[in-house]
Amino acid sequence: MRQTRFHGRFEAQGRRCAHPACNAPGEFRAPGGQGHGFDGPGEWRWLCLDHVREFNSGYDWFEGMNAEEIYAAQAPAAGWRTESPSFRPTAGVDGMPRWADYDDPLEAIAARANGIKSRVRREAEMAMDGRFSREEAQALETMGLGLDVDLRRLRKRYSELVRRYHPDRNGGDRRHESRLGKVVDAYQLLRKSKAIA
Repeated sequence: MRQTRFHGRFEAQGRRCAHPACNAPGEFRAPGGQGHGFDGPGEWRWLCLDHVREFNSGYDWFEGMNAEEIYAAQAPAAGWRTESPSFRPTAGVDGMPRWADYDDPLEAIAARANGIKSRVRREAEMAMDGRFSREEAQALETMGLGLDVDLRRLRKRYSELVRRYHPDRNGGDRRHESRLGKVVDAYQLLRKSKAIA
């Protein structure tokens, strides 16, 4: 189904307008009797331009909502609690906060910025310690480990992270493959480090 240059118009492909007294091509979609839900987008009804305009003029998105639900839907911060991948608990080992942990979106943004600053500071401290190179310090940060790391802790952490990010452990979900690649690279670098006994 291809959309044409006219916004919202789709090639009819034999569809007729769903209005009972109209034989024009049904090129515009409108919500059908069954709304969107858990099982998918629901049904569409296909209408001609005149009838979709008529439908839109009488459509009430807030129908069935009480006053509190309408207010919540219209609030400027409506939807800010929706988690993005970087704020999910499975986002990584960097300990960054999740939206749901905060009542105010600005607090969540500030906490994320502070987490990034502290990560950079920790990498610099590890590199200045003298035992680790800058690359090794970044690898320790990727693994979520500190300066007190030994070979046993490194292997244990590597095993945890591989289990967390590998697609075979996530029902074939490949969204974390890049994170898994960073963990593998960090482990390969650190296991050869002379600073880790």
